[in-house]
Amino acid sequence: MYKLLGRQTSGNVQKVLFMLEELGAAYTREDYGRQFENTQTAEYKALNPTSKVPTLVDGDTVIWESNTILRYLAASGGEQLIGATPAEKTEVERWMDFLLAAVNPGYLAAFKGAKLTPEEQTAEYKEQVKDLVAQLKIVDGHLAGKDFLALGKLTLADIACAPILKRCVDFKIDRPSMPDLERWVAAIAARPAFKAATTAAPAKAA
Repeated sequence: MYKLLGRQTSGNVQKVLFMLEELGAAYTREDYGRQFENTQTAEYKALNPTSKVPTLVDGDTVIWESNTILRYLAASGGEQLIGATPAEKTEVERWMDFLLAAVNPGYLAAFKGAKLTPEEQTAEYKEQVKDLVAQLKIVDGHLAGKDFLALGKLTLADIACAPILKRCVDFKIDRPSMPDLERWVAAIAARPAFKAATTAAPAKAA
C-alpha cells in the first residue's frame, strides 16, 4: 500500500491523489505541511530534503517531486497513461514540463496575489499574471477540438495539469474567455477520481 504524505489542499498533492484514484490504487494519506509543523523535522527531511509536499512512500522506496511521483506510479501499473512509444511519451511529458516551466511562475503569483487590492498589485505582479494568461491561451488553443491534452485519452498530462489549471481558470484575474480550456477543466473536474482528489477529506492514516 502506498503512503502519501501531504495536505489535500495542495495542488501538487492533488495531482498524486488524482492519479491514485484513477488507478484504483490502495493508499493512505497523512497530513503534512507547514501548517502542521511537521515538514521541518529531521524525520521528514530524511524522506524529502526539500521539506515540501508531496512525498510518496512505497515500501523502502521514497519519491518526492509530484511529477516524478506520477511517472513512478505510471511505471508501476499505470502504463496506459504515459504512451506506448517514445514519440507518444513526448506528447504526454511536454505538458508536464510546460506546467512547471511556463505556467507555474504565473500561477504562484496569482495564487499569492489573490487577496491583493488593486492598489497593492505591483507592476511585477501584473506582468506575471499577463504571462500566465498567455500560457493559458496556449493550452486553450491546443484543446480546440480535443477532449484531452495528449493521445486522445486521459494521460499523465491531464492528471498533472488539471488541479493547477482549474485553479488558474478560477482565479479572479483579467483574462478573456477560453472556451476550450474551460470545457476541458469542467470535464476533468467531473471525473469521480478528480472529485475524490480535490474534495476536502480527513487524512486516512494506516
